[in-house]
Amino acid sequence: MAEIVAGFCTSHVPLLGRVIDGGRTQEPYWKPIFQGYEPTKKWLADLKPDVVIVIYNDHANGFSFKYTPTFAIGCADEFNPADEGHGPRHVPVVHGHSRLAWHMTESLVADQFDMTIMNEMDVDHGLTVPLSLACGQPEAWPFKVIPICVNVIQYPQPTAERCYLLGKAIRRAVESYDEDLKVVIAGTGGMSHQIHGARSGLINQKFDNWFIDKLTTSPAELTKISHAEYVREVGAEGMEIIMWLTMRGALDDNVDVLHRFYHVPAMNTAVGNVIMQNSRASA
Repeated sequence: MAEIVAGFCTSHVPLLGRVIDGGRTQEPYWKPIFQGYEPTKKWLADLKPDVVIVIYNDHANGFSFKYTPTFAIGCADEFNPADEGHGPRHVPVVHGHSRLAWHMTESLVADQFDMTIMNEMDVDHGLTVPLSLACGQPEAWPFKVIPICVNVIQYPQPTAERCYLLGKAIRRAVESYDEDLKVVIAGTGGMSHQIHGARSGLINQKFDNWFIDKLTTSPAELTKISHAEYVREVGAEGMEIIMWLTMRGALDDNVDVLHRFYHVPAMNTAVGNVIMQNSRASA
């Protein structure tokens, strides 16, 4: 039986990818951010998962506003980095696990989640930056990846509760798979930021840290927050953090936090990273 053994959340700030690609991670401004990810890199390298399910959002690079699925799952064997206007990032091709992805798709649809099936899909910084932050710059990513893209940029977006319930459905799908696989789930996006309008540059440290507290102990409380409340507190783009609830929904009610990191600013964005595993105390 496949098993989701742990999960992690991380911001996917596009500029961090450019800093990594340009060899600038040790510059004084950027160094504290990348130091904060060293425990995650070690943890993931030691854990050696077979598959990582990455919950992310596209930024009109792999998709366009002509077609905006609420939930899309990548069922292909590989996914190329998207061209985001200055050429694709020079990072490894993302290799998928098509057999598990198809199994998950069947299970999720039967579980009332109408997934858009992607047999071809380019992946942008929403997915590749988290992989770089968690793995560094390998010649190949050290695990298979199943991308699940969530619409959090084109109204109407799924609710926070729907994202949380998707995580629970993903766990059921994985645990019904007939091969022994060690699986990690990653929720990406956020934290607080807004890049346009009168509130451009918004960072709400108090809410960000409260959100992480509740994500750990009382995630159901976060599912009751409306879109408008999220936008008010963390900004129009910061609402991406509802995807962290998908990761959380795939874990037990009680979790242990193995690493927690929060930093401001990365230009005009707050950066967060949390690792959770099912609590040993409840085992």
